[in-house]
Amino acid sequence: MDKTPENDKGKVDENSKDLQLEQFRVNNDGKKMTTNQSLKVSNDEESLKAGVRGPTLMEDFHFREKITHFDHERIPERVVHARGYAAHGEFELYESMAEYTKAGFLQKAGTKTPVFTRFSNVVGSSGSPDTVRDVRGFAVKFYTEEGNYDLVGNNIPIFFIQDALKFPDLIHAVKPEPHNEMPQAASAHDTFWDFVANNQESAAMIMWHMSDRTIPKNYRMMEGFGVHTFRFVNAQGLAKFVKFHWKPLLGVHSLVWDEAQKIAGKDPDFQRRDLWESIEAGNFAEYELGVQMINEADEFLFDFDILDATKIWPEEIVPVKIIGKMTLNRNVDNVFAETEQVAFHPGNLVPGIDFTNDPLLQGRLFSYIDTQLLRLGGPNFTEIPINRPICPFHNNQRNGFSRQSINVGQVSYHKNSLANNTPSTSTAKEGGFVHYAQKVEGRVIQARSESFKDHFSQARLFWNSMSPPEKQHIINAFSFEVGKVNDRSVRQQVVDMFAHVDLEMASIVADNIGVNRPIGSQSQVTASSPALSQANTRKVPQTLRVSVLMGNGFDVDEVEKVVKMLRRYGVQFKIVAEKFGIVRSKDRFKVRVNETFLTTDPVLFDAIYVIGGTAENQGKFNSDVTNFIDETFKHFKPIGVATTGVPFFDASSAKAGPGIIFASDNDDFDKMFLQAITQQRFWDRDIY
Repeated sequence: MDKTPENDKGKVDENSKDLQLEQFRVNNDGKKMTTNQSLKVSNDEESLKAGVRGPTLMEDFHFREKITHFDHERIPERVVHARGYAAHGEFELYESMAEYTKAGFLQKAGTKTPVFTRFSNVVGSSGSPDTVRDVRGFAVKFYTEEGNYDLVGNNIPIFFIQDALKFPDLIHAVKPEPHNEMPQAASAHDTFWDFVANNQESAAMIMWHMSDRTIPKNYRMMEGFGVHTFRFVNAQGLAKFVKFHWKPLLGVHSLVWDEAQKIAGKDPDFQRRDLWESIEAGNFAEYELGVQMINEADEFLFDFDILDATKIWPEEIVPVKIIGKMTLNRNVDNVFAETEQVAFHPGNLVPGIDFTNDPLLQGRLFSYIDTQLLRLGGPNFTEIPINRPICPFHNNQRNGFSRQSINVGQVSYHKNSLANNTPSTSTAKEGGFVHYAQKVEGRVIQARSESFKDHFSQARLFWNSMSPPEKQHIINAFSFEVGKVNDRSVRQQVVDMFAHVDLEMASIVADNIGVNRPIGSQSQVTASSPALSQANTRKVPQTLRVSVLMGNGFDVDEVEKVVKMLRRYGVQFKIVAEKFGIVRSKDRFKVRVNETFLTTDPVLFDAIYVIGGTAENQGKFNSDVTNFIDETFKHFKPIGVATTGVPFFDASSAKAGPGIIFASDNDDFDKMFLQAITQQRFWDRDIY
């Protein structure tokens, strides 16, 4: 076992996991090199040879150890969620949830629990870009006083399928096609859309998939969901159905598609870099945890089945109760040891949280542990430091690959008398997990409930809830994705299918992709859910990024006023110039350059501040500045124009209008520019 003190109930705090991991950390600074057997190494440059030009000798144990370790460094990547990034943090409970659940970490307001959270892309390999159109994983491991609890979800509250038996088919369809292994990390191809058209339970999820939700701006501005229906069970044995939500304090914001594609080339690590740099700078990622709860007696009161993973519980019908906050405040020390080796499993529960009969969830309970056995080399993956609970664990499991514990004694079975029947089981009162005693009856059958068969009502609800710009983005996404499908029959099937969601939308897509307009009828649902639209999200300026385009000869007083305003409200900015070094104002005030036009790009910023000025290569400088303006303008982002920047703006193809703020004769320029940055996008801008 490890050296972590016996963490009895009440002794776990937000530092407990960090203290446990400390014993496993190794710092090589100032140390002498050794082999893995701790033998000091005298030469790490040349292998042992028979003469300086002779063959390498097999007796070179240092070479064999080093190269063998290298040859075995990689483990199988995750079949899904391979592209991931993670951070440590804490969860603090706002108010006691004892009325609803006996889970220990949810009992006392102010309780802080260590967490480890991994964000990921579903489809792509581990080397694919961050900003592709894809569902994002949002998995949180709580290191509680009762053991590890894993809330393994996504950034979308529903899923493509209703039964886990179809999961291999879904993933086979969306992965690169087997005959040519293309395309990578993309759903815009024949097999995926053939699957969609022939598995229409995916309709609602596809509407989410075609929305801006699948191109999030960064992990810090991304919502998370538990997806499935779980149960809360209190100390009296009373249960409620529950769904989990993570709501980012910075609001839910996304990229635009053209921007996302360009970022994939300019910085394929864009989202992971954002998380790493933000935490390093002290701009911690924060999310409030909310729960939706339904009484067991009300299970059948809704026009959707609450166990159907392709359906949401609209927040206007079942409100979200905010119960706590997660703060990710520490980056990993080693990506492989922590982010890559962490093993999540929706079956990792604590007393007070239990499953339901959601058939997709039921299948996940087998699949997750099965895949870890392959990826992490056997059943002892729970002993890897990042996966260890911070409370003691005792059982009769002993052997297997890479066993870390040295269990003493002759007994490894239950029941026994030689060890006084220890380790012994616990009653529910002592903290033992007792499955909720739900009533189950029925014939053994391979079938699906009739209540699961409405595939289009919530797809229509989602469409009704979108703002006009979001609807246009969905049409554009369909036109791009299905336009990449080579088989005309599949393209036709898709537009015929989504005519059931909205006939006009499907007709526009049909025109765009060269197939016949559909003749079906759309769903008659008229309801909407404002909570689904990002137009209604929180907007704050903190941590947004501004590029300051600057040459020599700027007005220091004007610029200083704006910079002070940005700093006061936590807006990040970088000075972008012709070359590294310094630029000087008219009165020779010096400013150090952070980036050049060669090393950065407008798609990497949330807004630009055009100051302009003079440069050694004035023609290239002018071209670079106007390129920044043009790109920022067509991505609907704010542009602030200093008095010296007007000639550069006039030379661009951008036009005055929403989100374009000029400093000339404007005493409130700094405040107006800050407001524009906070707004982030100006969809009513005419970019054509």
